[in-house]
Order: sequence, then C-alpha cells, then structure tokens
Amino acid sequence: MEHHRPGPTVLCRLDDIAVPGSKSFGFGSGAMRREIFVVRDESGVHGYENVCPHEDMILDAVPYQFLTLDKKYILCVNHWARFRINDGVCIHGPCKGQRLTALAIEVIDGQVMLADP
Repeated sequence: MEHHRPGPTVLCRLDDIAVPGSKSFGFGSGAMRREIFVVRDESGVHGYENVCPHEDMILDAVPYQFLTLDKKYILCVNHWARFRINDGVCIHGPCKGQRLTALAIEVIDGQVMLADP
C-alpha cells in the first residue's frame, strides 16, 4: 500500500503579513487541533507552534498579536516571556534558554507555505 505524503500547505500571501508582523493559523479540531503562527521580519518569515514552552499555553491573547510593542521580540502574554524572532529562543522570562517549536516555512511565488503539515 502506497502512502501519499501531502505537499506544502498554503497559509497566506506574503503581502498579508507586515514587516515586522505576525499571523496565526489553526488546523483540525478537538484533540487534533494545532495552533501555529508565522512572524515576518527583515530576515524573512519564521513559523512556530503557538505554545509557550513554560506551561503549554498559547502565546497570544489577541489573535495575530505575537510581538512586543517595539516589534523586536515574540511575546508570551501569559508570563511576559520574550523570544527571538529568528530562532524562537527565550531570552527573558520563566522559560529563559528554552525555545519555541519551529516549523518549516517556505515562501514560494509570494505564498507563505507550511512545508510539513
């Protein structure tokens, strides 16, 4: 029996995310629900699971708002932890030194894609 591996999943157009900016997405339902987000900065687009490594809580209280006011870091509003945008490493807060779960994100023909759904 041959198993078909799904291809990349289109999340949004690159132009839908400001520089710097962020956008969240959800897939599935119930226990299979998966929350993710992408952040765009000058270096590109980065994707992460929407889960704080400190207590397995979502990072955002307001949808799409994952960045600090100065837009330099990803923020967990539950614990005020701050994470670097480019690698998801926590630099301040109760999970300092831990990192967000990174996702494989590709930008192809102006589309932001989740490479491995």
